[in-house]
Amino acid sequence: MNTAKWMWTLVAAVPFLGGCKDFWQAPASTTTTTTTLSSGYFYVLDAATSQIISYNIVSGVLTEVASYSVPASPLAIAVAPNHAFLYVSTLSGIYVYTVSGGTLAVGNLVSSDPATAMAVDATDGWLVEASGVQASGTSGFLYAIPVSPSTGASLVSSTAPVEQVPLSGKKIHQLAISPNNEFVFVAADTNGTESYTFTAANADPFGTAAYLATPVVNTASGSTVSVAVDLSNRLVYVGEIAAVSSGGGLRAFALGATGGLTEISGSPFPSGGSGPYSILPKATNDVVYVGNWEGTSAGNITGFTISVSNSVYSLSQISTAAATGIQPGALAEDSNGNFVLVENAGGSPYFSAYVFDKTTPSLLDLTISDSTFAGISLASQP
Repeated sequence: MNTAKWMWTLVAAVPFLGGCKDFWQAPASTTTTTTTLSSGYFYVLDAATSQIISYNIVSGVLTEVASYSVPASPLAIAVAPNHAFLYVSTLSGIYVYTVSGGTLAVGNLVSSDPATAMAVDATDGWLVEASGVQASGTSGFLYAIPVSPSTGASLVSSTAPVEQVPLSGKKIHQLAISPNNEFVFVAADTNGTESYTFTAANADPFGTAAYLATPVVNTASGSTVSVAVDLSNRLVYVGEIAAVSSGGGLRAFALGATGGLTEISGSPFPSGGSGPYSILPKATNDVVYVGNWEGTSAGNITGFTISVSNSVYSLSQISTAAATGIQPGALAEDSNGNFVLVENAGGSPYFSAYVFDKTTPSLLDLTISDSTFAGISLASQP
């Protein structure tokens, strides 16, 4: 699953959370509002019908552009930074689709790997991917597949092979490429956060000494289930189960020039649920949102404002979380910057769209709910 660019009443101001691991969990409520705003195009994977559904929001109305059958059960989705290609992973492999005005045309098979985590680098020349659970419980590989920036097709040949680097983890949830195109971070379950160097101009972008540091895991029972990097390459965010005594937590690391990760004061922060399975740094770089599971109950989106003083970063939890459906597993900001889009894998509803509150822009107001399709993930054009 991938991020773009990349309900409520405010009840109290939130004190700075630094140094307090279990300070407070924001209550979740819903303020519903109407809007006349429009979005860029975004794409939903429907597991029930094995389809891609192309959408946009037109003057506040969710509008289906078209739907497309995929060859097998869909697993993951990623949009190229140039907006021209959509990569869809299925149980039979990864396929590329060309994109034009929200309509899709299927291309060729890019890889036979059933990837559960994918991202396209900033040059549009590499598709980086990994499978979720390796065969026989063995550790697998992180792959970089050379693709054409002009056609999206695989360029794999005897002189341009698929490059790979070994993963320590046996189960891979997500991966993220830093916006400066220099590092790849992998959410590797009980193996924590794995990090690698990346140089797109090299024949092997991972190089010979790719692995950066020992994976970070907060507790013996912790599992890393999500990862994201903000658009200014300042902070790496990690969602971890059992990071704090109250449940899931958001860990925040300052990203060094050579890829080193320095955990900021107060991290991990209680994320507001049992499983922080999705993270969305807002395009304005002043807020980060976390989509939290809460078992089979409704989940929430907890927000944190970001501040910096003398190159020292701090996060403060927003006082009210946004109520969602069950298992909010994918968050995206639309390319127009008007909506936060959420796909709830457990339904009730499957899809929600939120606008930024007019009085307090870090808060989200629910504006659209829809359960036409049983979506498991979504991606927005960056």
